[in-house]
Amino acid sequence: MNKVILMGRLTRDPEVRYSQGDNAMAIARYTLAVDRRFNRNNDDQTADFINCVAFGRSGEFAEKYLHKGTKVAITGRIQTGSYTNKDGVKVYTTDVVVEDQEFAESKNSSGGDGGFVPAGRPAPAPAAAGDGFMNIPDGIDEELPFN
Repeated sequence: MNKVILMGRLTRDPEVRYSQGDNAMAIARYTLAVDRRFNRNNDDQTADFINCVAFGRSGEFAEKYLHKGTKVAITGRIQTGSYTNKDGVKVYTTDVVVEDQEFAESKNSSGGDGGFVPAGRPAPAPAAAGDGFMNIPDGIDEELPFN
């Protein structure tokens, strides 16, 4: 069985291209920074950088909704390949072919960007509270329809 489950943040905006032909298909490539659970051999690197590729509707989703810093959970399969570069050296590749991708945190909790909104994206609506829920005033417990 070839099954991969990853959770991490995009290191940059997805690079999206469309295939040629009558039925053009979106092909989105992005890299996920996935935190390591343990630090082995006193290595300073605390994350692995995994190359991912999404085809078709998944590629269109990545193009429309994913951007640098977005935390996502993906499932897919590992695919290996190779090619010969312009210097005649054989290069081996390993990618995760995305079968499913979803947001791993709410839009408000991703914060940390100082309110930066990239050009072409609408500004997010201000949050009412830090956790997305309205604060209940003190002394109103008796009036709530549940306990």
